[in-house]
Amino acid sequence: MKNIFYSILFFVLGTTVSSAAVRDARVSSPNGELTFVIHMENASPFYQVMFKKQTLIAHSPLSLDFENGCFGKNLKINKVTRKKLEEEYDLVVGKASHVHSLCNELVVPLEETVNPFRKINLVVRAFDDGIAFRYDFPEQKNWTSFVMYEENTTFNMPDNPQALALFLPSFTSSHEGFYTDIPYHEIQEKKLMDMPVLFRFPENIFMAITEAAVRDYAGMYLMKKDGVLTGKLSPRLDRPQICVEASIPHTSPWRVLMISDRIGALIESNLLTNLNEPCALEDVSWIKPVTTTFPWWNGTVIPDITIIPGNNFETNKYYIDFCARNGIGAHSVVEYGQHEWYQNDGFNFMPGPHADVTKPLAGLDMKAICDYGKSKGVDIRVWVHWAALYPKLDEAFALFEQWGLTGMMVDFMDRDDQQMIQIQEEILQKAAKHHLHIQFHGSSKPSGLHRTYPNEFTREGTLNYECYKWSKDISADHDISMPFTRLLAGAADYHLGGFRAVPKADFKIQHRCPLVTSTRCHMLAMYVVLESYLGMVCDYPAAYEGQPGFEFLQQVPTVWDETKVPDAEVNQYITVARRHGEDWYVGTITNHTAREMSIPLNFLGKGTYQLDLYTDAKDANTDPNHLTKVTKVVTAKDKVEIALASDGGAVMRLKKLKDSSR
Repeated sequence: MKNIFYSILFFVLGTTVSSAAVRDARVSSPNGELTFVIHMENASPFYQVMFKKQTLIAHSPLSLDFENGCFGKNLKINKVTRKKLEEEYDLVVGKASHVHSLCNELVVPLEETVNPFRKINLVVRAFDDGIAFRYDFPEQKNWTSFVMYEENTTFNMPDNPQALALFLPSFTSSHEGFYTDIPYHEIQEKKLMDMPVLFRFPENIFMAITEAAVRDYAGMYLMKKDGVLTGKLSPRLDRPQICVEASIPHTSPWRVLMISDRIGALIESNLLTNLNEPCALEDVSWIKPVTTTFPWWNGTVIPDITIIPGNNFETNKYYIDFCARNGIGAHSVVEYGQHEWYQNDGFNFMPGPHADVTKPLAGLDMKAICDYGKSKGVDIRVWVHWAALYPKLDEAFALFEQWGLTGMMVDFMDRDDQQMIQIQEEILQKAAKHHLHIQFHGSSKPSGLHRTYPNEFTREGTLNYECYKWSKDISADHDISMPFTRLLAGAADYHLGGFRAVPKADFKIQHRCPLVTSTRCHMLAMYVVLESYLGMVCDYPAAYEGQPGFEFLQQVPTVWDETKVPDAEVNQYITVARRHGEDWYVGTITNHTAREMSIPLNFLGKGTYQLDLYTDAKDANTDPNHLTKVTKVVTAKDKVEIALASDGGAVMRLKKLKDSSR
């Protein structure tokens, strides 16, 4: 993949001012609406961020605690530089296939005026849809490596915005939970918040805080400390006082503020991939985003008479044949009877002392399964526990390629300290060498790394539909928080495709053939509303075939050329429109509130389109599996009227008609 930098324009302001006299510097977005200002006060750096002259971040100190002392006092600003950066690049997997990136960059060299005279550059980039900054540790004579105890990046809120946040009990977490909608002033001190966090200011201004390009560094969280929002790095497991160890030169991840007065602009944004490095893979032709089965969710249901159940060829053949009949691109080999497909003497999927991902269970011929899948045009992928995989990483990946596997879910990482961040990148690098894609489950949020390693298809880092197997709490009210929080960081693994919906009053927990509580149309719409380059059809074959709406799952892509958000209200409803080639797919979901909506089709191109519209049936409150399908011809001038049931949704497929005269 080639990235074309068609112009990098340099301009330096204030070069005639001596470094000792520089007390502040600023940079604005190309459209002039966003401004970042850094200033020195008593030889310490503070920054602020304004949007349309309204202060969103006010007088926020910056400092870093190292083993050899704090960097944040007795500093001076040396000569600053400014650049205009404009870039065109393509994404192999993403919510857009081609991206235009434009920003103004400010580099602020900070230097200690007392021993040990360390130097750190603050690099700031101002885009029209956000501000990002990071710490750059340049090569220097007397400082060649560092041990960081804490990164004291702060975000001082001048007002009392409404926050939508996921509170976590600790740094070791699967990042699963329900989001809390709370005024900033009511957030408890020292309560850990996962990122992204969304803040809503007066005048409908939205700001989300997250990070980009998390590499060889610890993941960051937010915590309120003495009234000020402060970044908290994930500590090492073996030495919790340490967060980052690195050689110099080095860089931190980008601290990202996604900002707009239209919430849909945050969802459409490609800011995180803009801040990541270009694709590191020379050959990407083998990368094949697909929709896949995941039989663990349904209990690996098979016909009762014709097949002997188990970790065997016949069970997997049944699912492969289903995929081949219906255009489903991949089948996942996971487990049967709560035991992995590989040898393991551990309990509840945890690796035991003799776990070995290179040795399938007796009687399970993985190469035969892969060969059969290939003969049917169906990829084969597997589930693995990271701690069972990692000790045999090179051996396992070579064997997986020999078998013919195309990828895997890597599970149960449950942390994002520097060591785990390094492990994840190593997995991506080595998997790419063997033409394997990766789905990180039990993991932290993404940070745009799929630009650099497009074999990263999706991550979990959220509470999702797997919980229907053991919880009554998952609902459409939780789903509607996703686009405004977790999905701002990137693709999310959500275990989609439950086709047995019941009213909430009739819901019961069942491990096999689990039920769901949102309508069939809500479930269909999630394939468009959510971003994931590995779509899942988690139910069993008989649950799908012959069912209304299944044809939509057979058609819906997993990667996109363009993404638009025609309408959205935080925690209430959202409509997302995504283009694949000339065709558009539109998903709308609501919370527990039934509502009527009018969706303008002005995102369409010229000409006419065949609209296949799926909406909740009038009796969806009593039978949420019922839907209505309407087909008609539309243009960009039309609006589509839809009625959403409680916990409901709607989906559209808009297929461009050839030789249209309108």
